[in-house]
Order: sequence, then structure tokens, then C-alpha cells
Amino acid sequence: MNKMIIDVAGEKIFLMVITSNDIYNITKENTKINYEKLTIIINDFLKSHKMIISDIKKIYLNIGPGSFAGIRNSLSVVKAYNLVHSIDYYCYSFSDFTGEKDIKYENIPYLCEKFKIEKNLINLIY
Repeated sequence: MNKMIIDVAGEKIFLMVITSNDIYNITKENTKINYEKLTIIINDFLKSHKMIISDIKKIYLNIGPGSFAGIRNSLSVVKAYNLVHSIDYYCYSFSDFTGEKDIKYENIPYLCEKFKIEKNLINLIY
């Protein structure tokens, strides 16, 4: 099952795709223009690894704390993917993982399961 992690709350736009065989990631400058092009950035990233958005089955979205505009835009994109492609999404914050040391993005799906992060639940932290 292919999973995507999206984090636009911080200083960079960060995308990661976890497949059964590989892990791919990319960072982009965190600017207003890139917020507006987030779907293009995601599609180009997936295309570079011979994938399309419908290949993704779960999306994990960092909901803050961080940039209000980045979080709002990324949430809108993820909700659209959910509506159009039925992709489940999980909204997390690094503060959800209390007691965990050295949290890595590739561990986010496991940590969301461990800490029982609910699917499609939105509780933004600006």
C-alpha cells in the first residue's frame, strides 16, 4: 500500500511516498506561490517516480504548529484527494507522539497507528 506524507507547516514543503519497496522524498521552498501550486508539485513528484495520485491509498498530513497558509492549503488539497479519489487521510502533529525520540517521517504511518490518530479528523494547530 502506497502512503504519502505531506508537511507544509515548517520552513520547507516536504513530500514523502512510502511504497512496499522504496521511500521517495522531496523538499521545495516554502513560498506562497508553491502553496498555490501544491497539487502540481505533488503530481510532478509522483510522476517522477512513475506514479499518479490514485496510486496513493493513505495520506498523512502535518497540521502544525506552523504556517497557517501552508496548513490550510495542504488540508484543502488532501480533502479534495479524499473526495475525488477516496484516499484516506490522517492529520497529525509531532506533539501527538509524546515520548517518542528521534521521530522520522518514514515512521509517521506506524506512529499514527500506535497513537491511534483518527482517520479524517481535523484539529488544526496554528
